[in-house]
Amino acid sequence: MTDQETTKQDASKHGSKHDATRGETYEAGLNVRREVLGAAHVDRSLGAVTEFSRPIQELVTEYCWGAVWTDDGIDRRTRSLLNLVMLTALNRSHELGVHVRGAIRNGVTISEIQATLMQTAIYVGVPAALESFRVAEAKLDEMKAAGEL
Repeated sequence: MTDQETTKQDASKHGSKHDATRGETYEAGLNVRREVLGAAHVDRSLGAVTEFSRPIQELVTEYCWGAVWTDDGIDRRTRSLLNLVMLTALNRSHELGVHVRGAIRNGVTISEIQATLMQTAIYVGVPAALESFRVAEAKLDEMKAAGEL
């Protein structure tokens, strides 16, 4: 099989999802978002939507959660670990905390989170990793206090 045939075959695996309507993609995204982040977090986020912020919340739900997170090319545990790395690299502390919770809900262990953040120290930098450790520890403590761990 040529590279081009392999690419077409791989693309066809995901075709039916791309044929979904925007409403279907949004609903699928909302379901995944709730499963990964928890209904309470999603309800708070959507409950705080204003007319100004509505377009970005719809984009996040439809495309991030509905198109990307529903794709079966990468399992949710791996997506969660990738998000921890990317959010550390981008120094997005709030979102990192959100995705620490998501990682735990997706079956990532505390030691895997710790090892992932350790690796970011080498490739992203120690200051970014230190901040990520602070954020992750605070989120894990919050989850323990709430009985989520």
